[in-house]
Amino acid sequence: MFEITRLHGATLQSDGATCFSLWAPDADTVAVRLGDGSVHTLHHQASGWYSARVRCGAGSAYRFLINGQLSVPDPASRHQPQGVDGPSCVVDPDAFAWQINEWRGRPWHETVIYELHPGAFGGFGGIQAKLPELVELGVTAIELMPVNECPGKQNWGYDGVFPFAPQSSCGTPDELKQLIDAAHANGLMVFMDVVYNHFGPHGNYLGDYASSFFRQDLSTPWGPAIDFRNPQVCDFFCENALMWILDYRIDGLRLDAVHAISEMDFLINFERRIRSAVPEGRHVHLMLENEHNQANLLTEGYDAQWNDDGHHALHVLLTGENESYYKDFAEDTTIKLARCLKEGFIYQGETTRKGVNRGEPSGHLPPTAFILFLQNHDQVGNRAFGERLITLADHRAVKAALGLVLLCPMIPLLFMGEEWGCEQPFLFFTDHHDELGQAVREGRRNEFADFAAFADEMIRQRIPDPNSHSTYVSSVPDRTGGNPTVQDDWLAYYRSLLRLRHAHIMPRLPGTLSDGTSIPGEKAVSACWRLGDGSRLRIDLNLSDTPVVVTAPDPGTTIIHDYRASLSKDATILPGYSSRAILDQAT
Repeated sequence: MFEITRLHGATLQSDGATCFSLWAPDADTVAVRLGDGSVHTLHHQASGWYSARVRCGAGSAYRFLINGQLSVPDPASRHQPQGVDGPSCVVDPDAFAWQINEWRGRPWHETVIYELHPGAFGGFGGIQAKLPELVELGVTAIELMPVNECPGKQNWGYDGVFPFAPQSSCGTPDELKQLIDAAHANGLMVFMDVVYNHFGPHGNYLGDYASSFFRQDLSTPWGPAIDFRNPQVCDFFCENALMWILDYRIDGLRLDAVHAISEMDFLINFERRIRSAVPEGRHVHLMLENEHNQANLLTEGYDAQWNDDGHHALHVLLTGENESYYKDFAEDTTIKLARCLKEGFIYQGETTRKGVNRGEPSGHLPPTAFILFLQNHDQVGNRAFGERLITLADHRAVKAALGLVLLCPMIPLLFMGEEWGCEQPFLFFTDHHDELGQAVREGRRNEFADFAAFADEMIRQRIPDPNSHSTYVSSVPDRTGGNPTVQDDWLAYYRSLLRLRHAHIMPRLPGTLSDGTSIPGEKAVSACWRLGDGSRLRIDLNLSDTPVVVTAPDPGTTIIHDYRASLSKDATILPGYSSRAILDQAT
């Protein structure tokens, strides 16, 4: 196993001591106060560092003391057993007894992602108990929404202030490792959603002793931008990524909202540092969320990007919604979807509704560079009432669209509960109190003021309070309250599509290229790909309620999937709400 250069935080030494290090360029003095009350001075080093070796071991509680007055947890704490306001805890990263030691991950083309919220899925232990069900479903990777320590017990994870510490309300560091070990035993990869673009609003004290961690000349929606021009800042996040990959054996990272990171060099150097630290032969995957559609990053070592463009086009076709960011997809939506299936991004430099040019050309990229989905935490949870797609669209149309999403050569992603037709909302929830809780509550409601349905302030007051425990509880998927026959039908449909993907699509994905698209009618697209073994895959999709005429399958081809909402079986007629996948195998 490769070693991590640990500059930040508390690092156990071979002689049983612990080296405490803190980058505090604004501090005059720094000490560490242990749980036994003893105080140990940290020695000033170059470039704003303070460090000292102290006789204490794993399990020791500690806080840093800045200028003899400000007592703060370690920003690189590996464990916060009492939450963001409690003391940090020294952790031995090598103490866990791994059972699966030959795991090397899975190649990217085998990826089928299942995104879940760790708390709403039962914590680390609850997720582990459900792994056999996910294997049977046909997913090959679970993606955890951020597990970094956040204020309170219930939070989406994007308010994290301790990126190295797993959320204590979900379990201990060892319990997270047990989950990962069990996932590997079941052949499942584990991906982690990491937030390197901002810190949460409560529990972060970096600005008090390391103000140069942030830029004063550049703001983000969450406050001053993180200053990646400082090597100490870059090291902080690179060490974090390597901790997840090497100490926790995570199989990949999804970098949240990298469009809020101004220094492109950081993203390029980050990828190189990760790749250089991973042992040869091990698969580690790096994914992006990037509103800017920077295709160049996908040629710089990143495996894929969440394809919001594809989602938005499909969502408009399925629901008819055209407000907010859906405005950019409300015109020529079928043409836009065809472009997505052929070239990846829809916006490749075109002007958006805000008058800005968005995106870069992406037609040269393989389809596996794009992650496609009908639902995820953002697209459900950022709605005022957290509605699931099947409560907004005709179920027949949703099933037709799934034939595209789960069988096309892009990498598919599912969101927890959708596979059994969950109709419960997934709402935005936090656990803030007092003035901050009020600010978050009002800010959440004001986000929707520009929507016609929420123009009335009294109506906006009906938007659930993110800090209410009931908001969290209603977001926990629960099969006991639904119709089991309907749920079983959805589950069987997802399983059948994923079995087809495993059997016919997945083995042929490496080397796949687009072979063009056509538009047989409004809300209807035919897309073709030349698979890596020379086979040709064609998917016909009709999201309208009107039949369209399509080209008949060639002799010798195999229809591997055929979902039709009507009884018509005419090979040249694609009824309303239908999809089919046709495979012409190489000879």
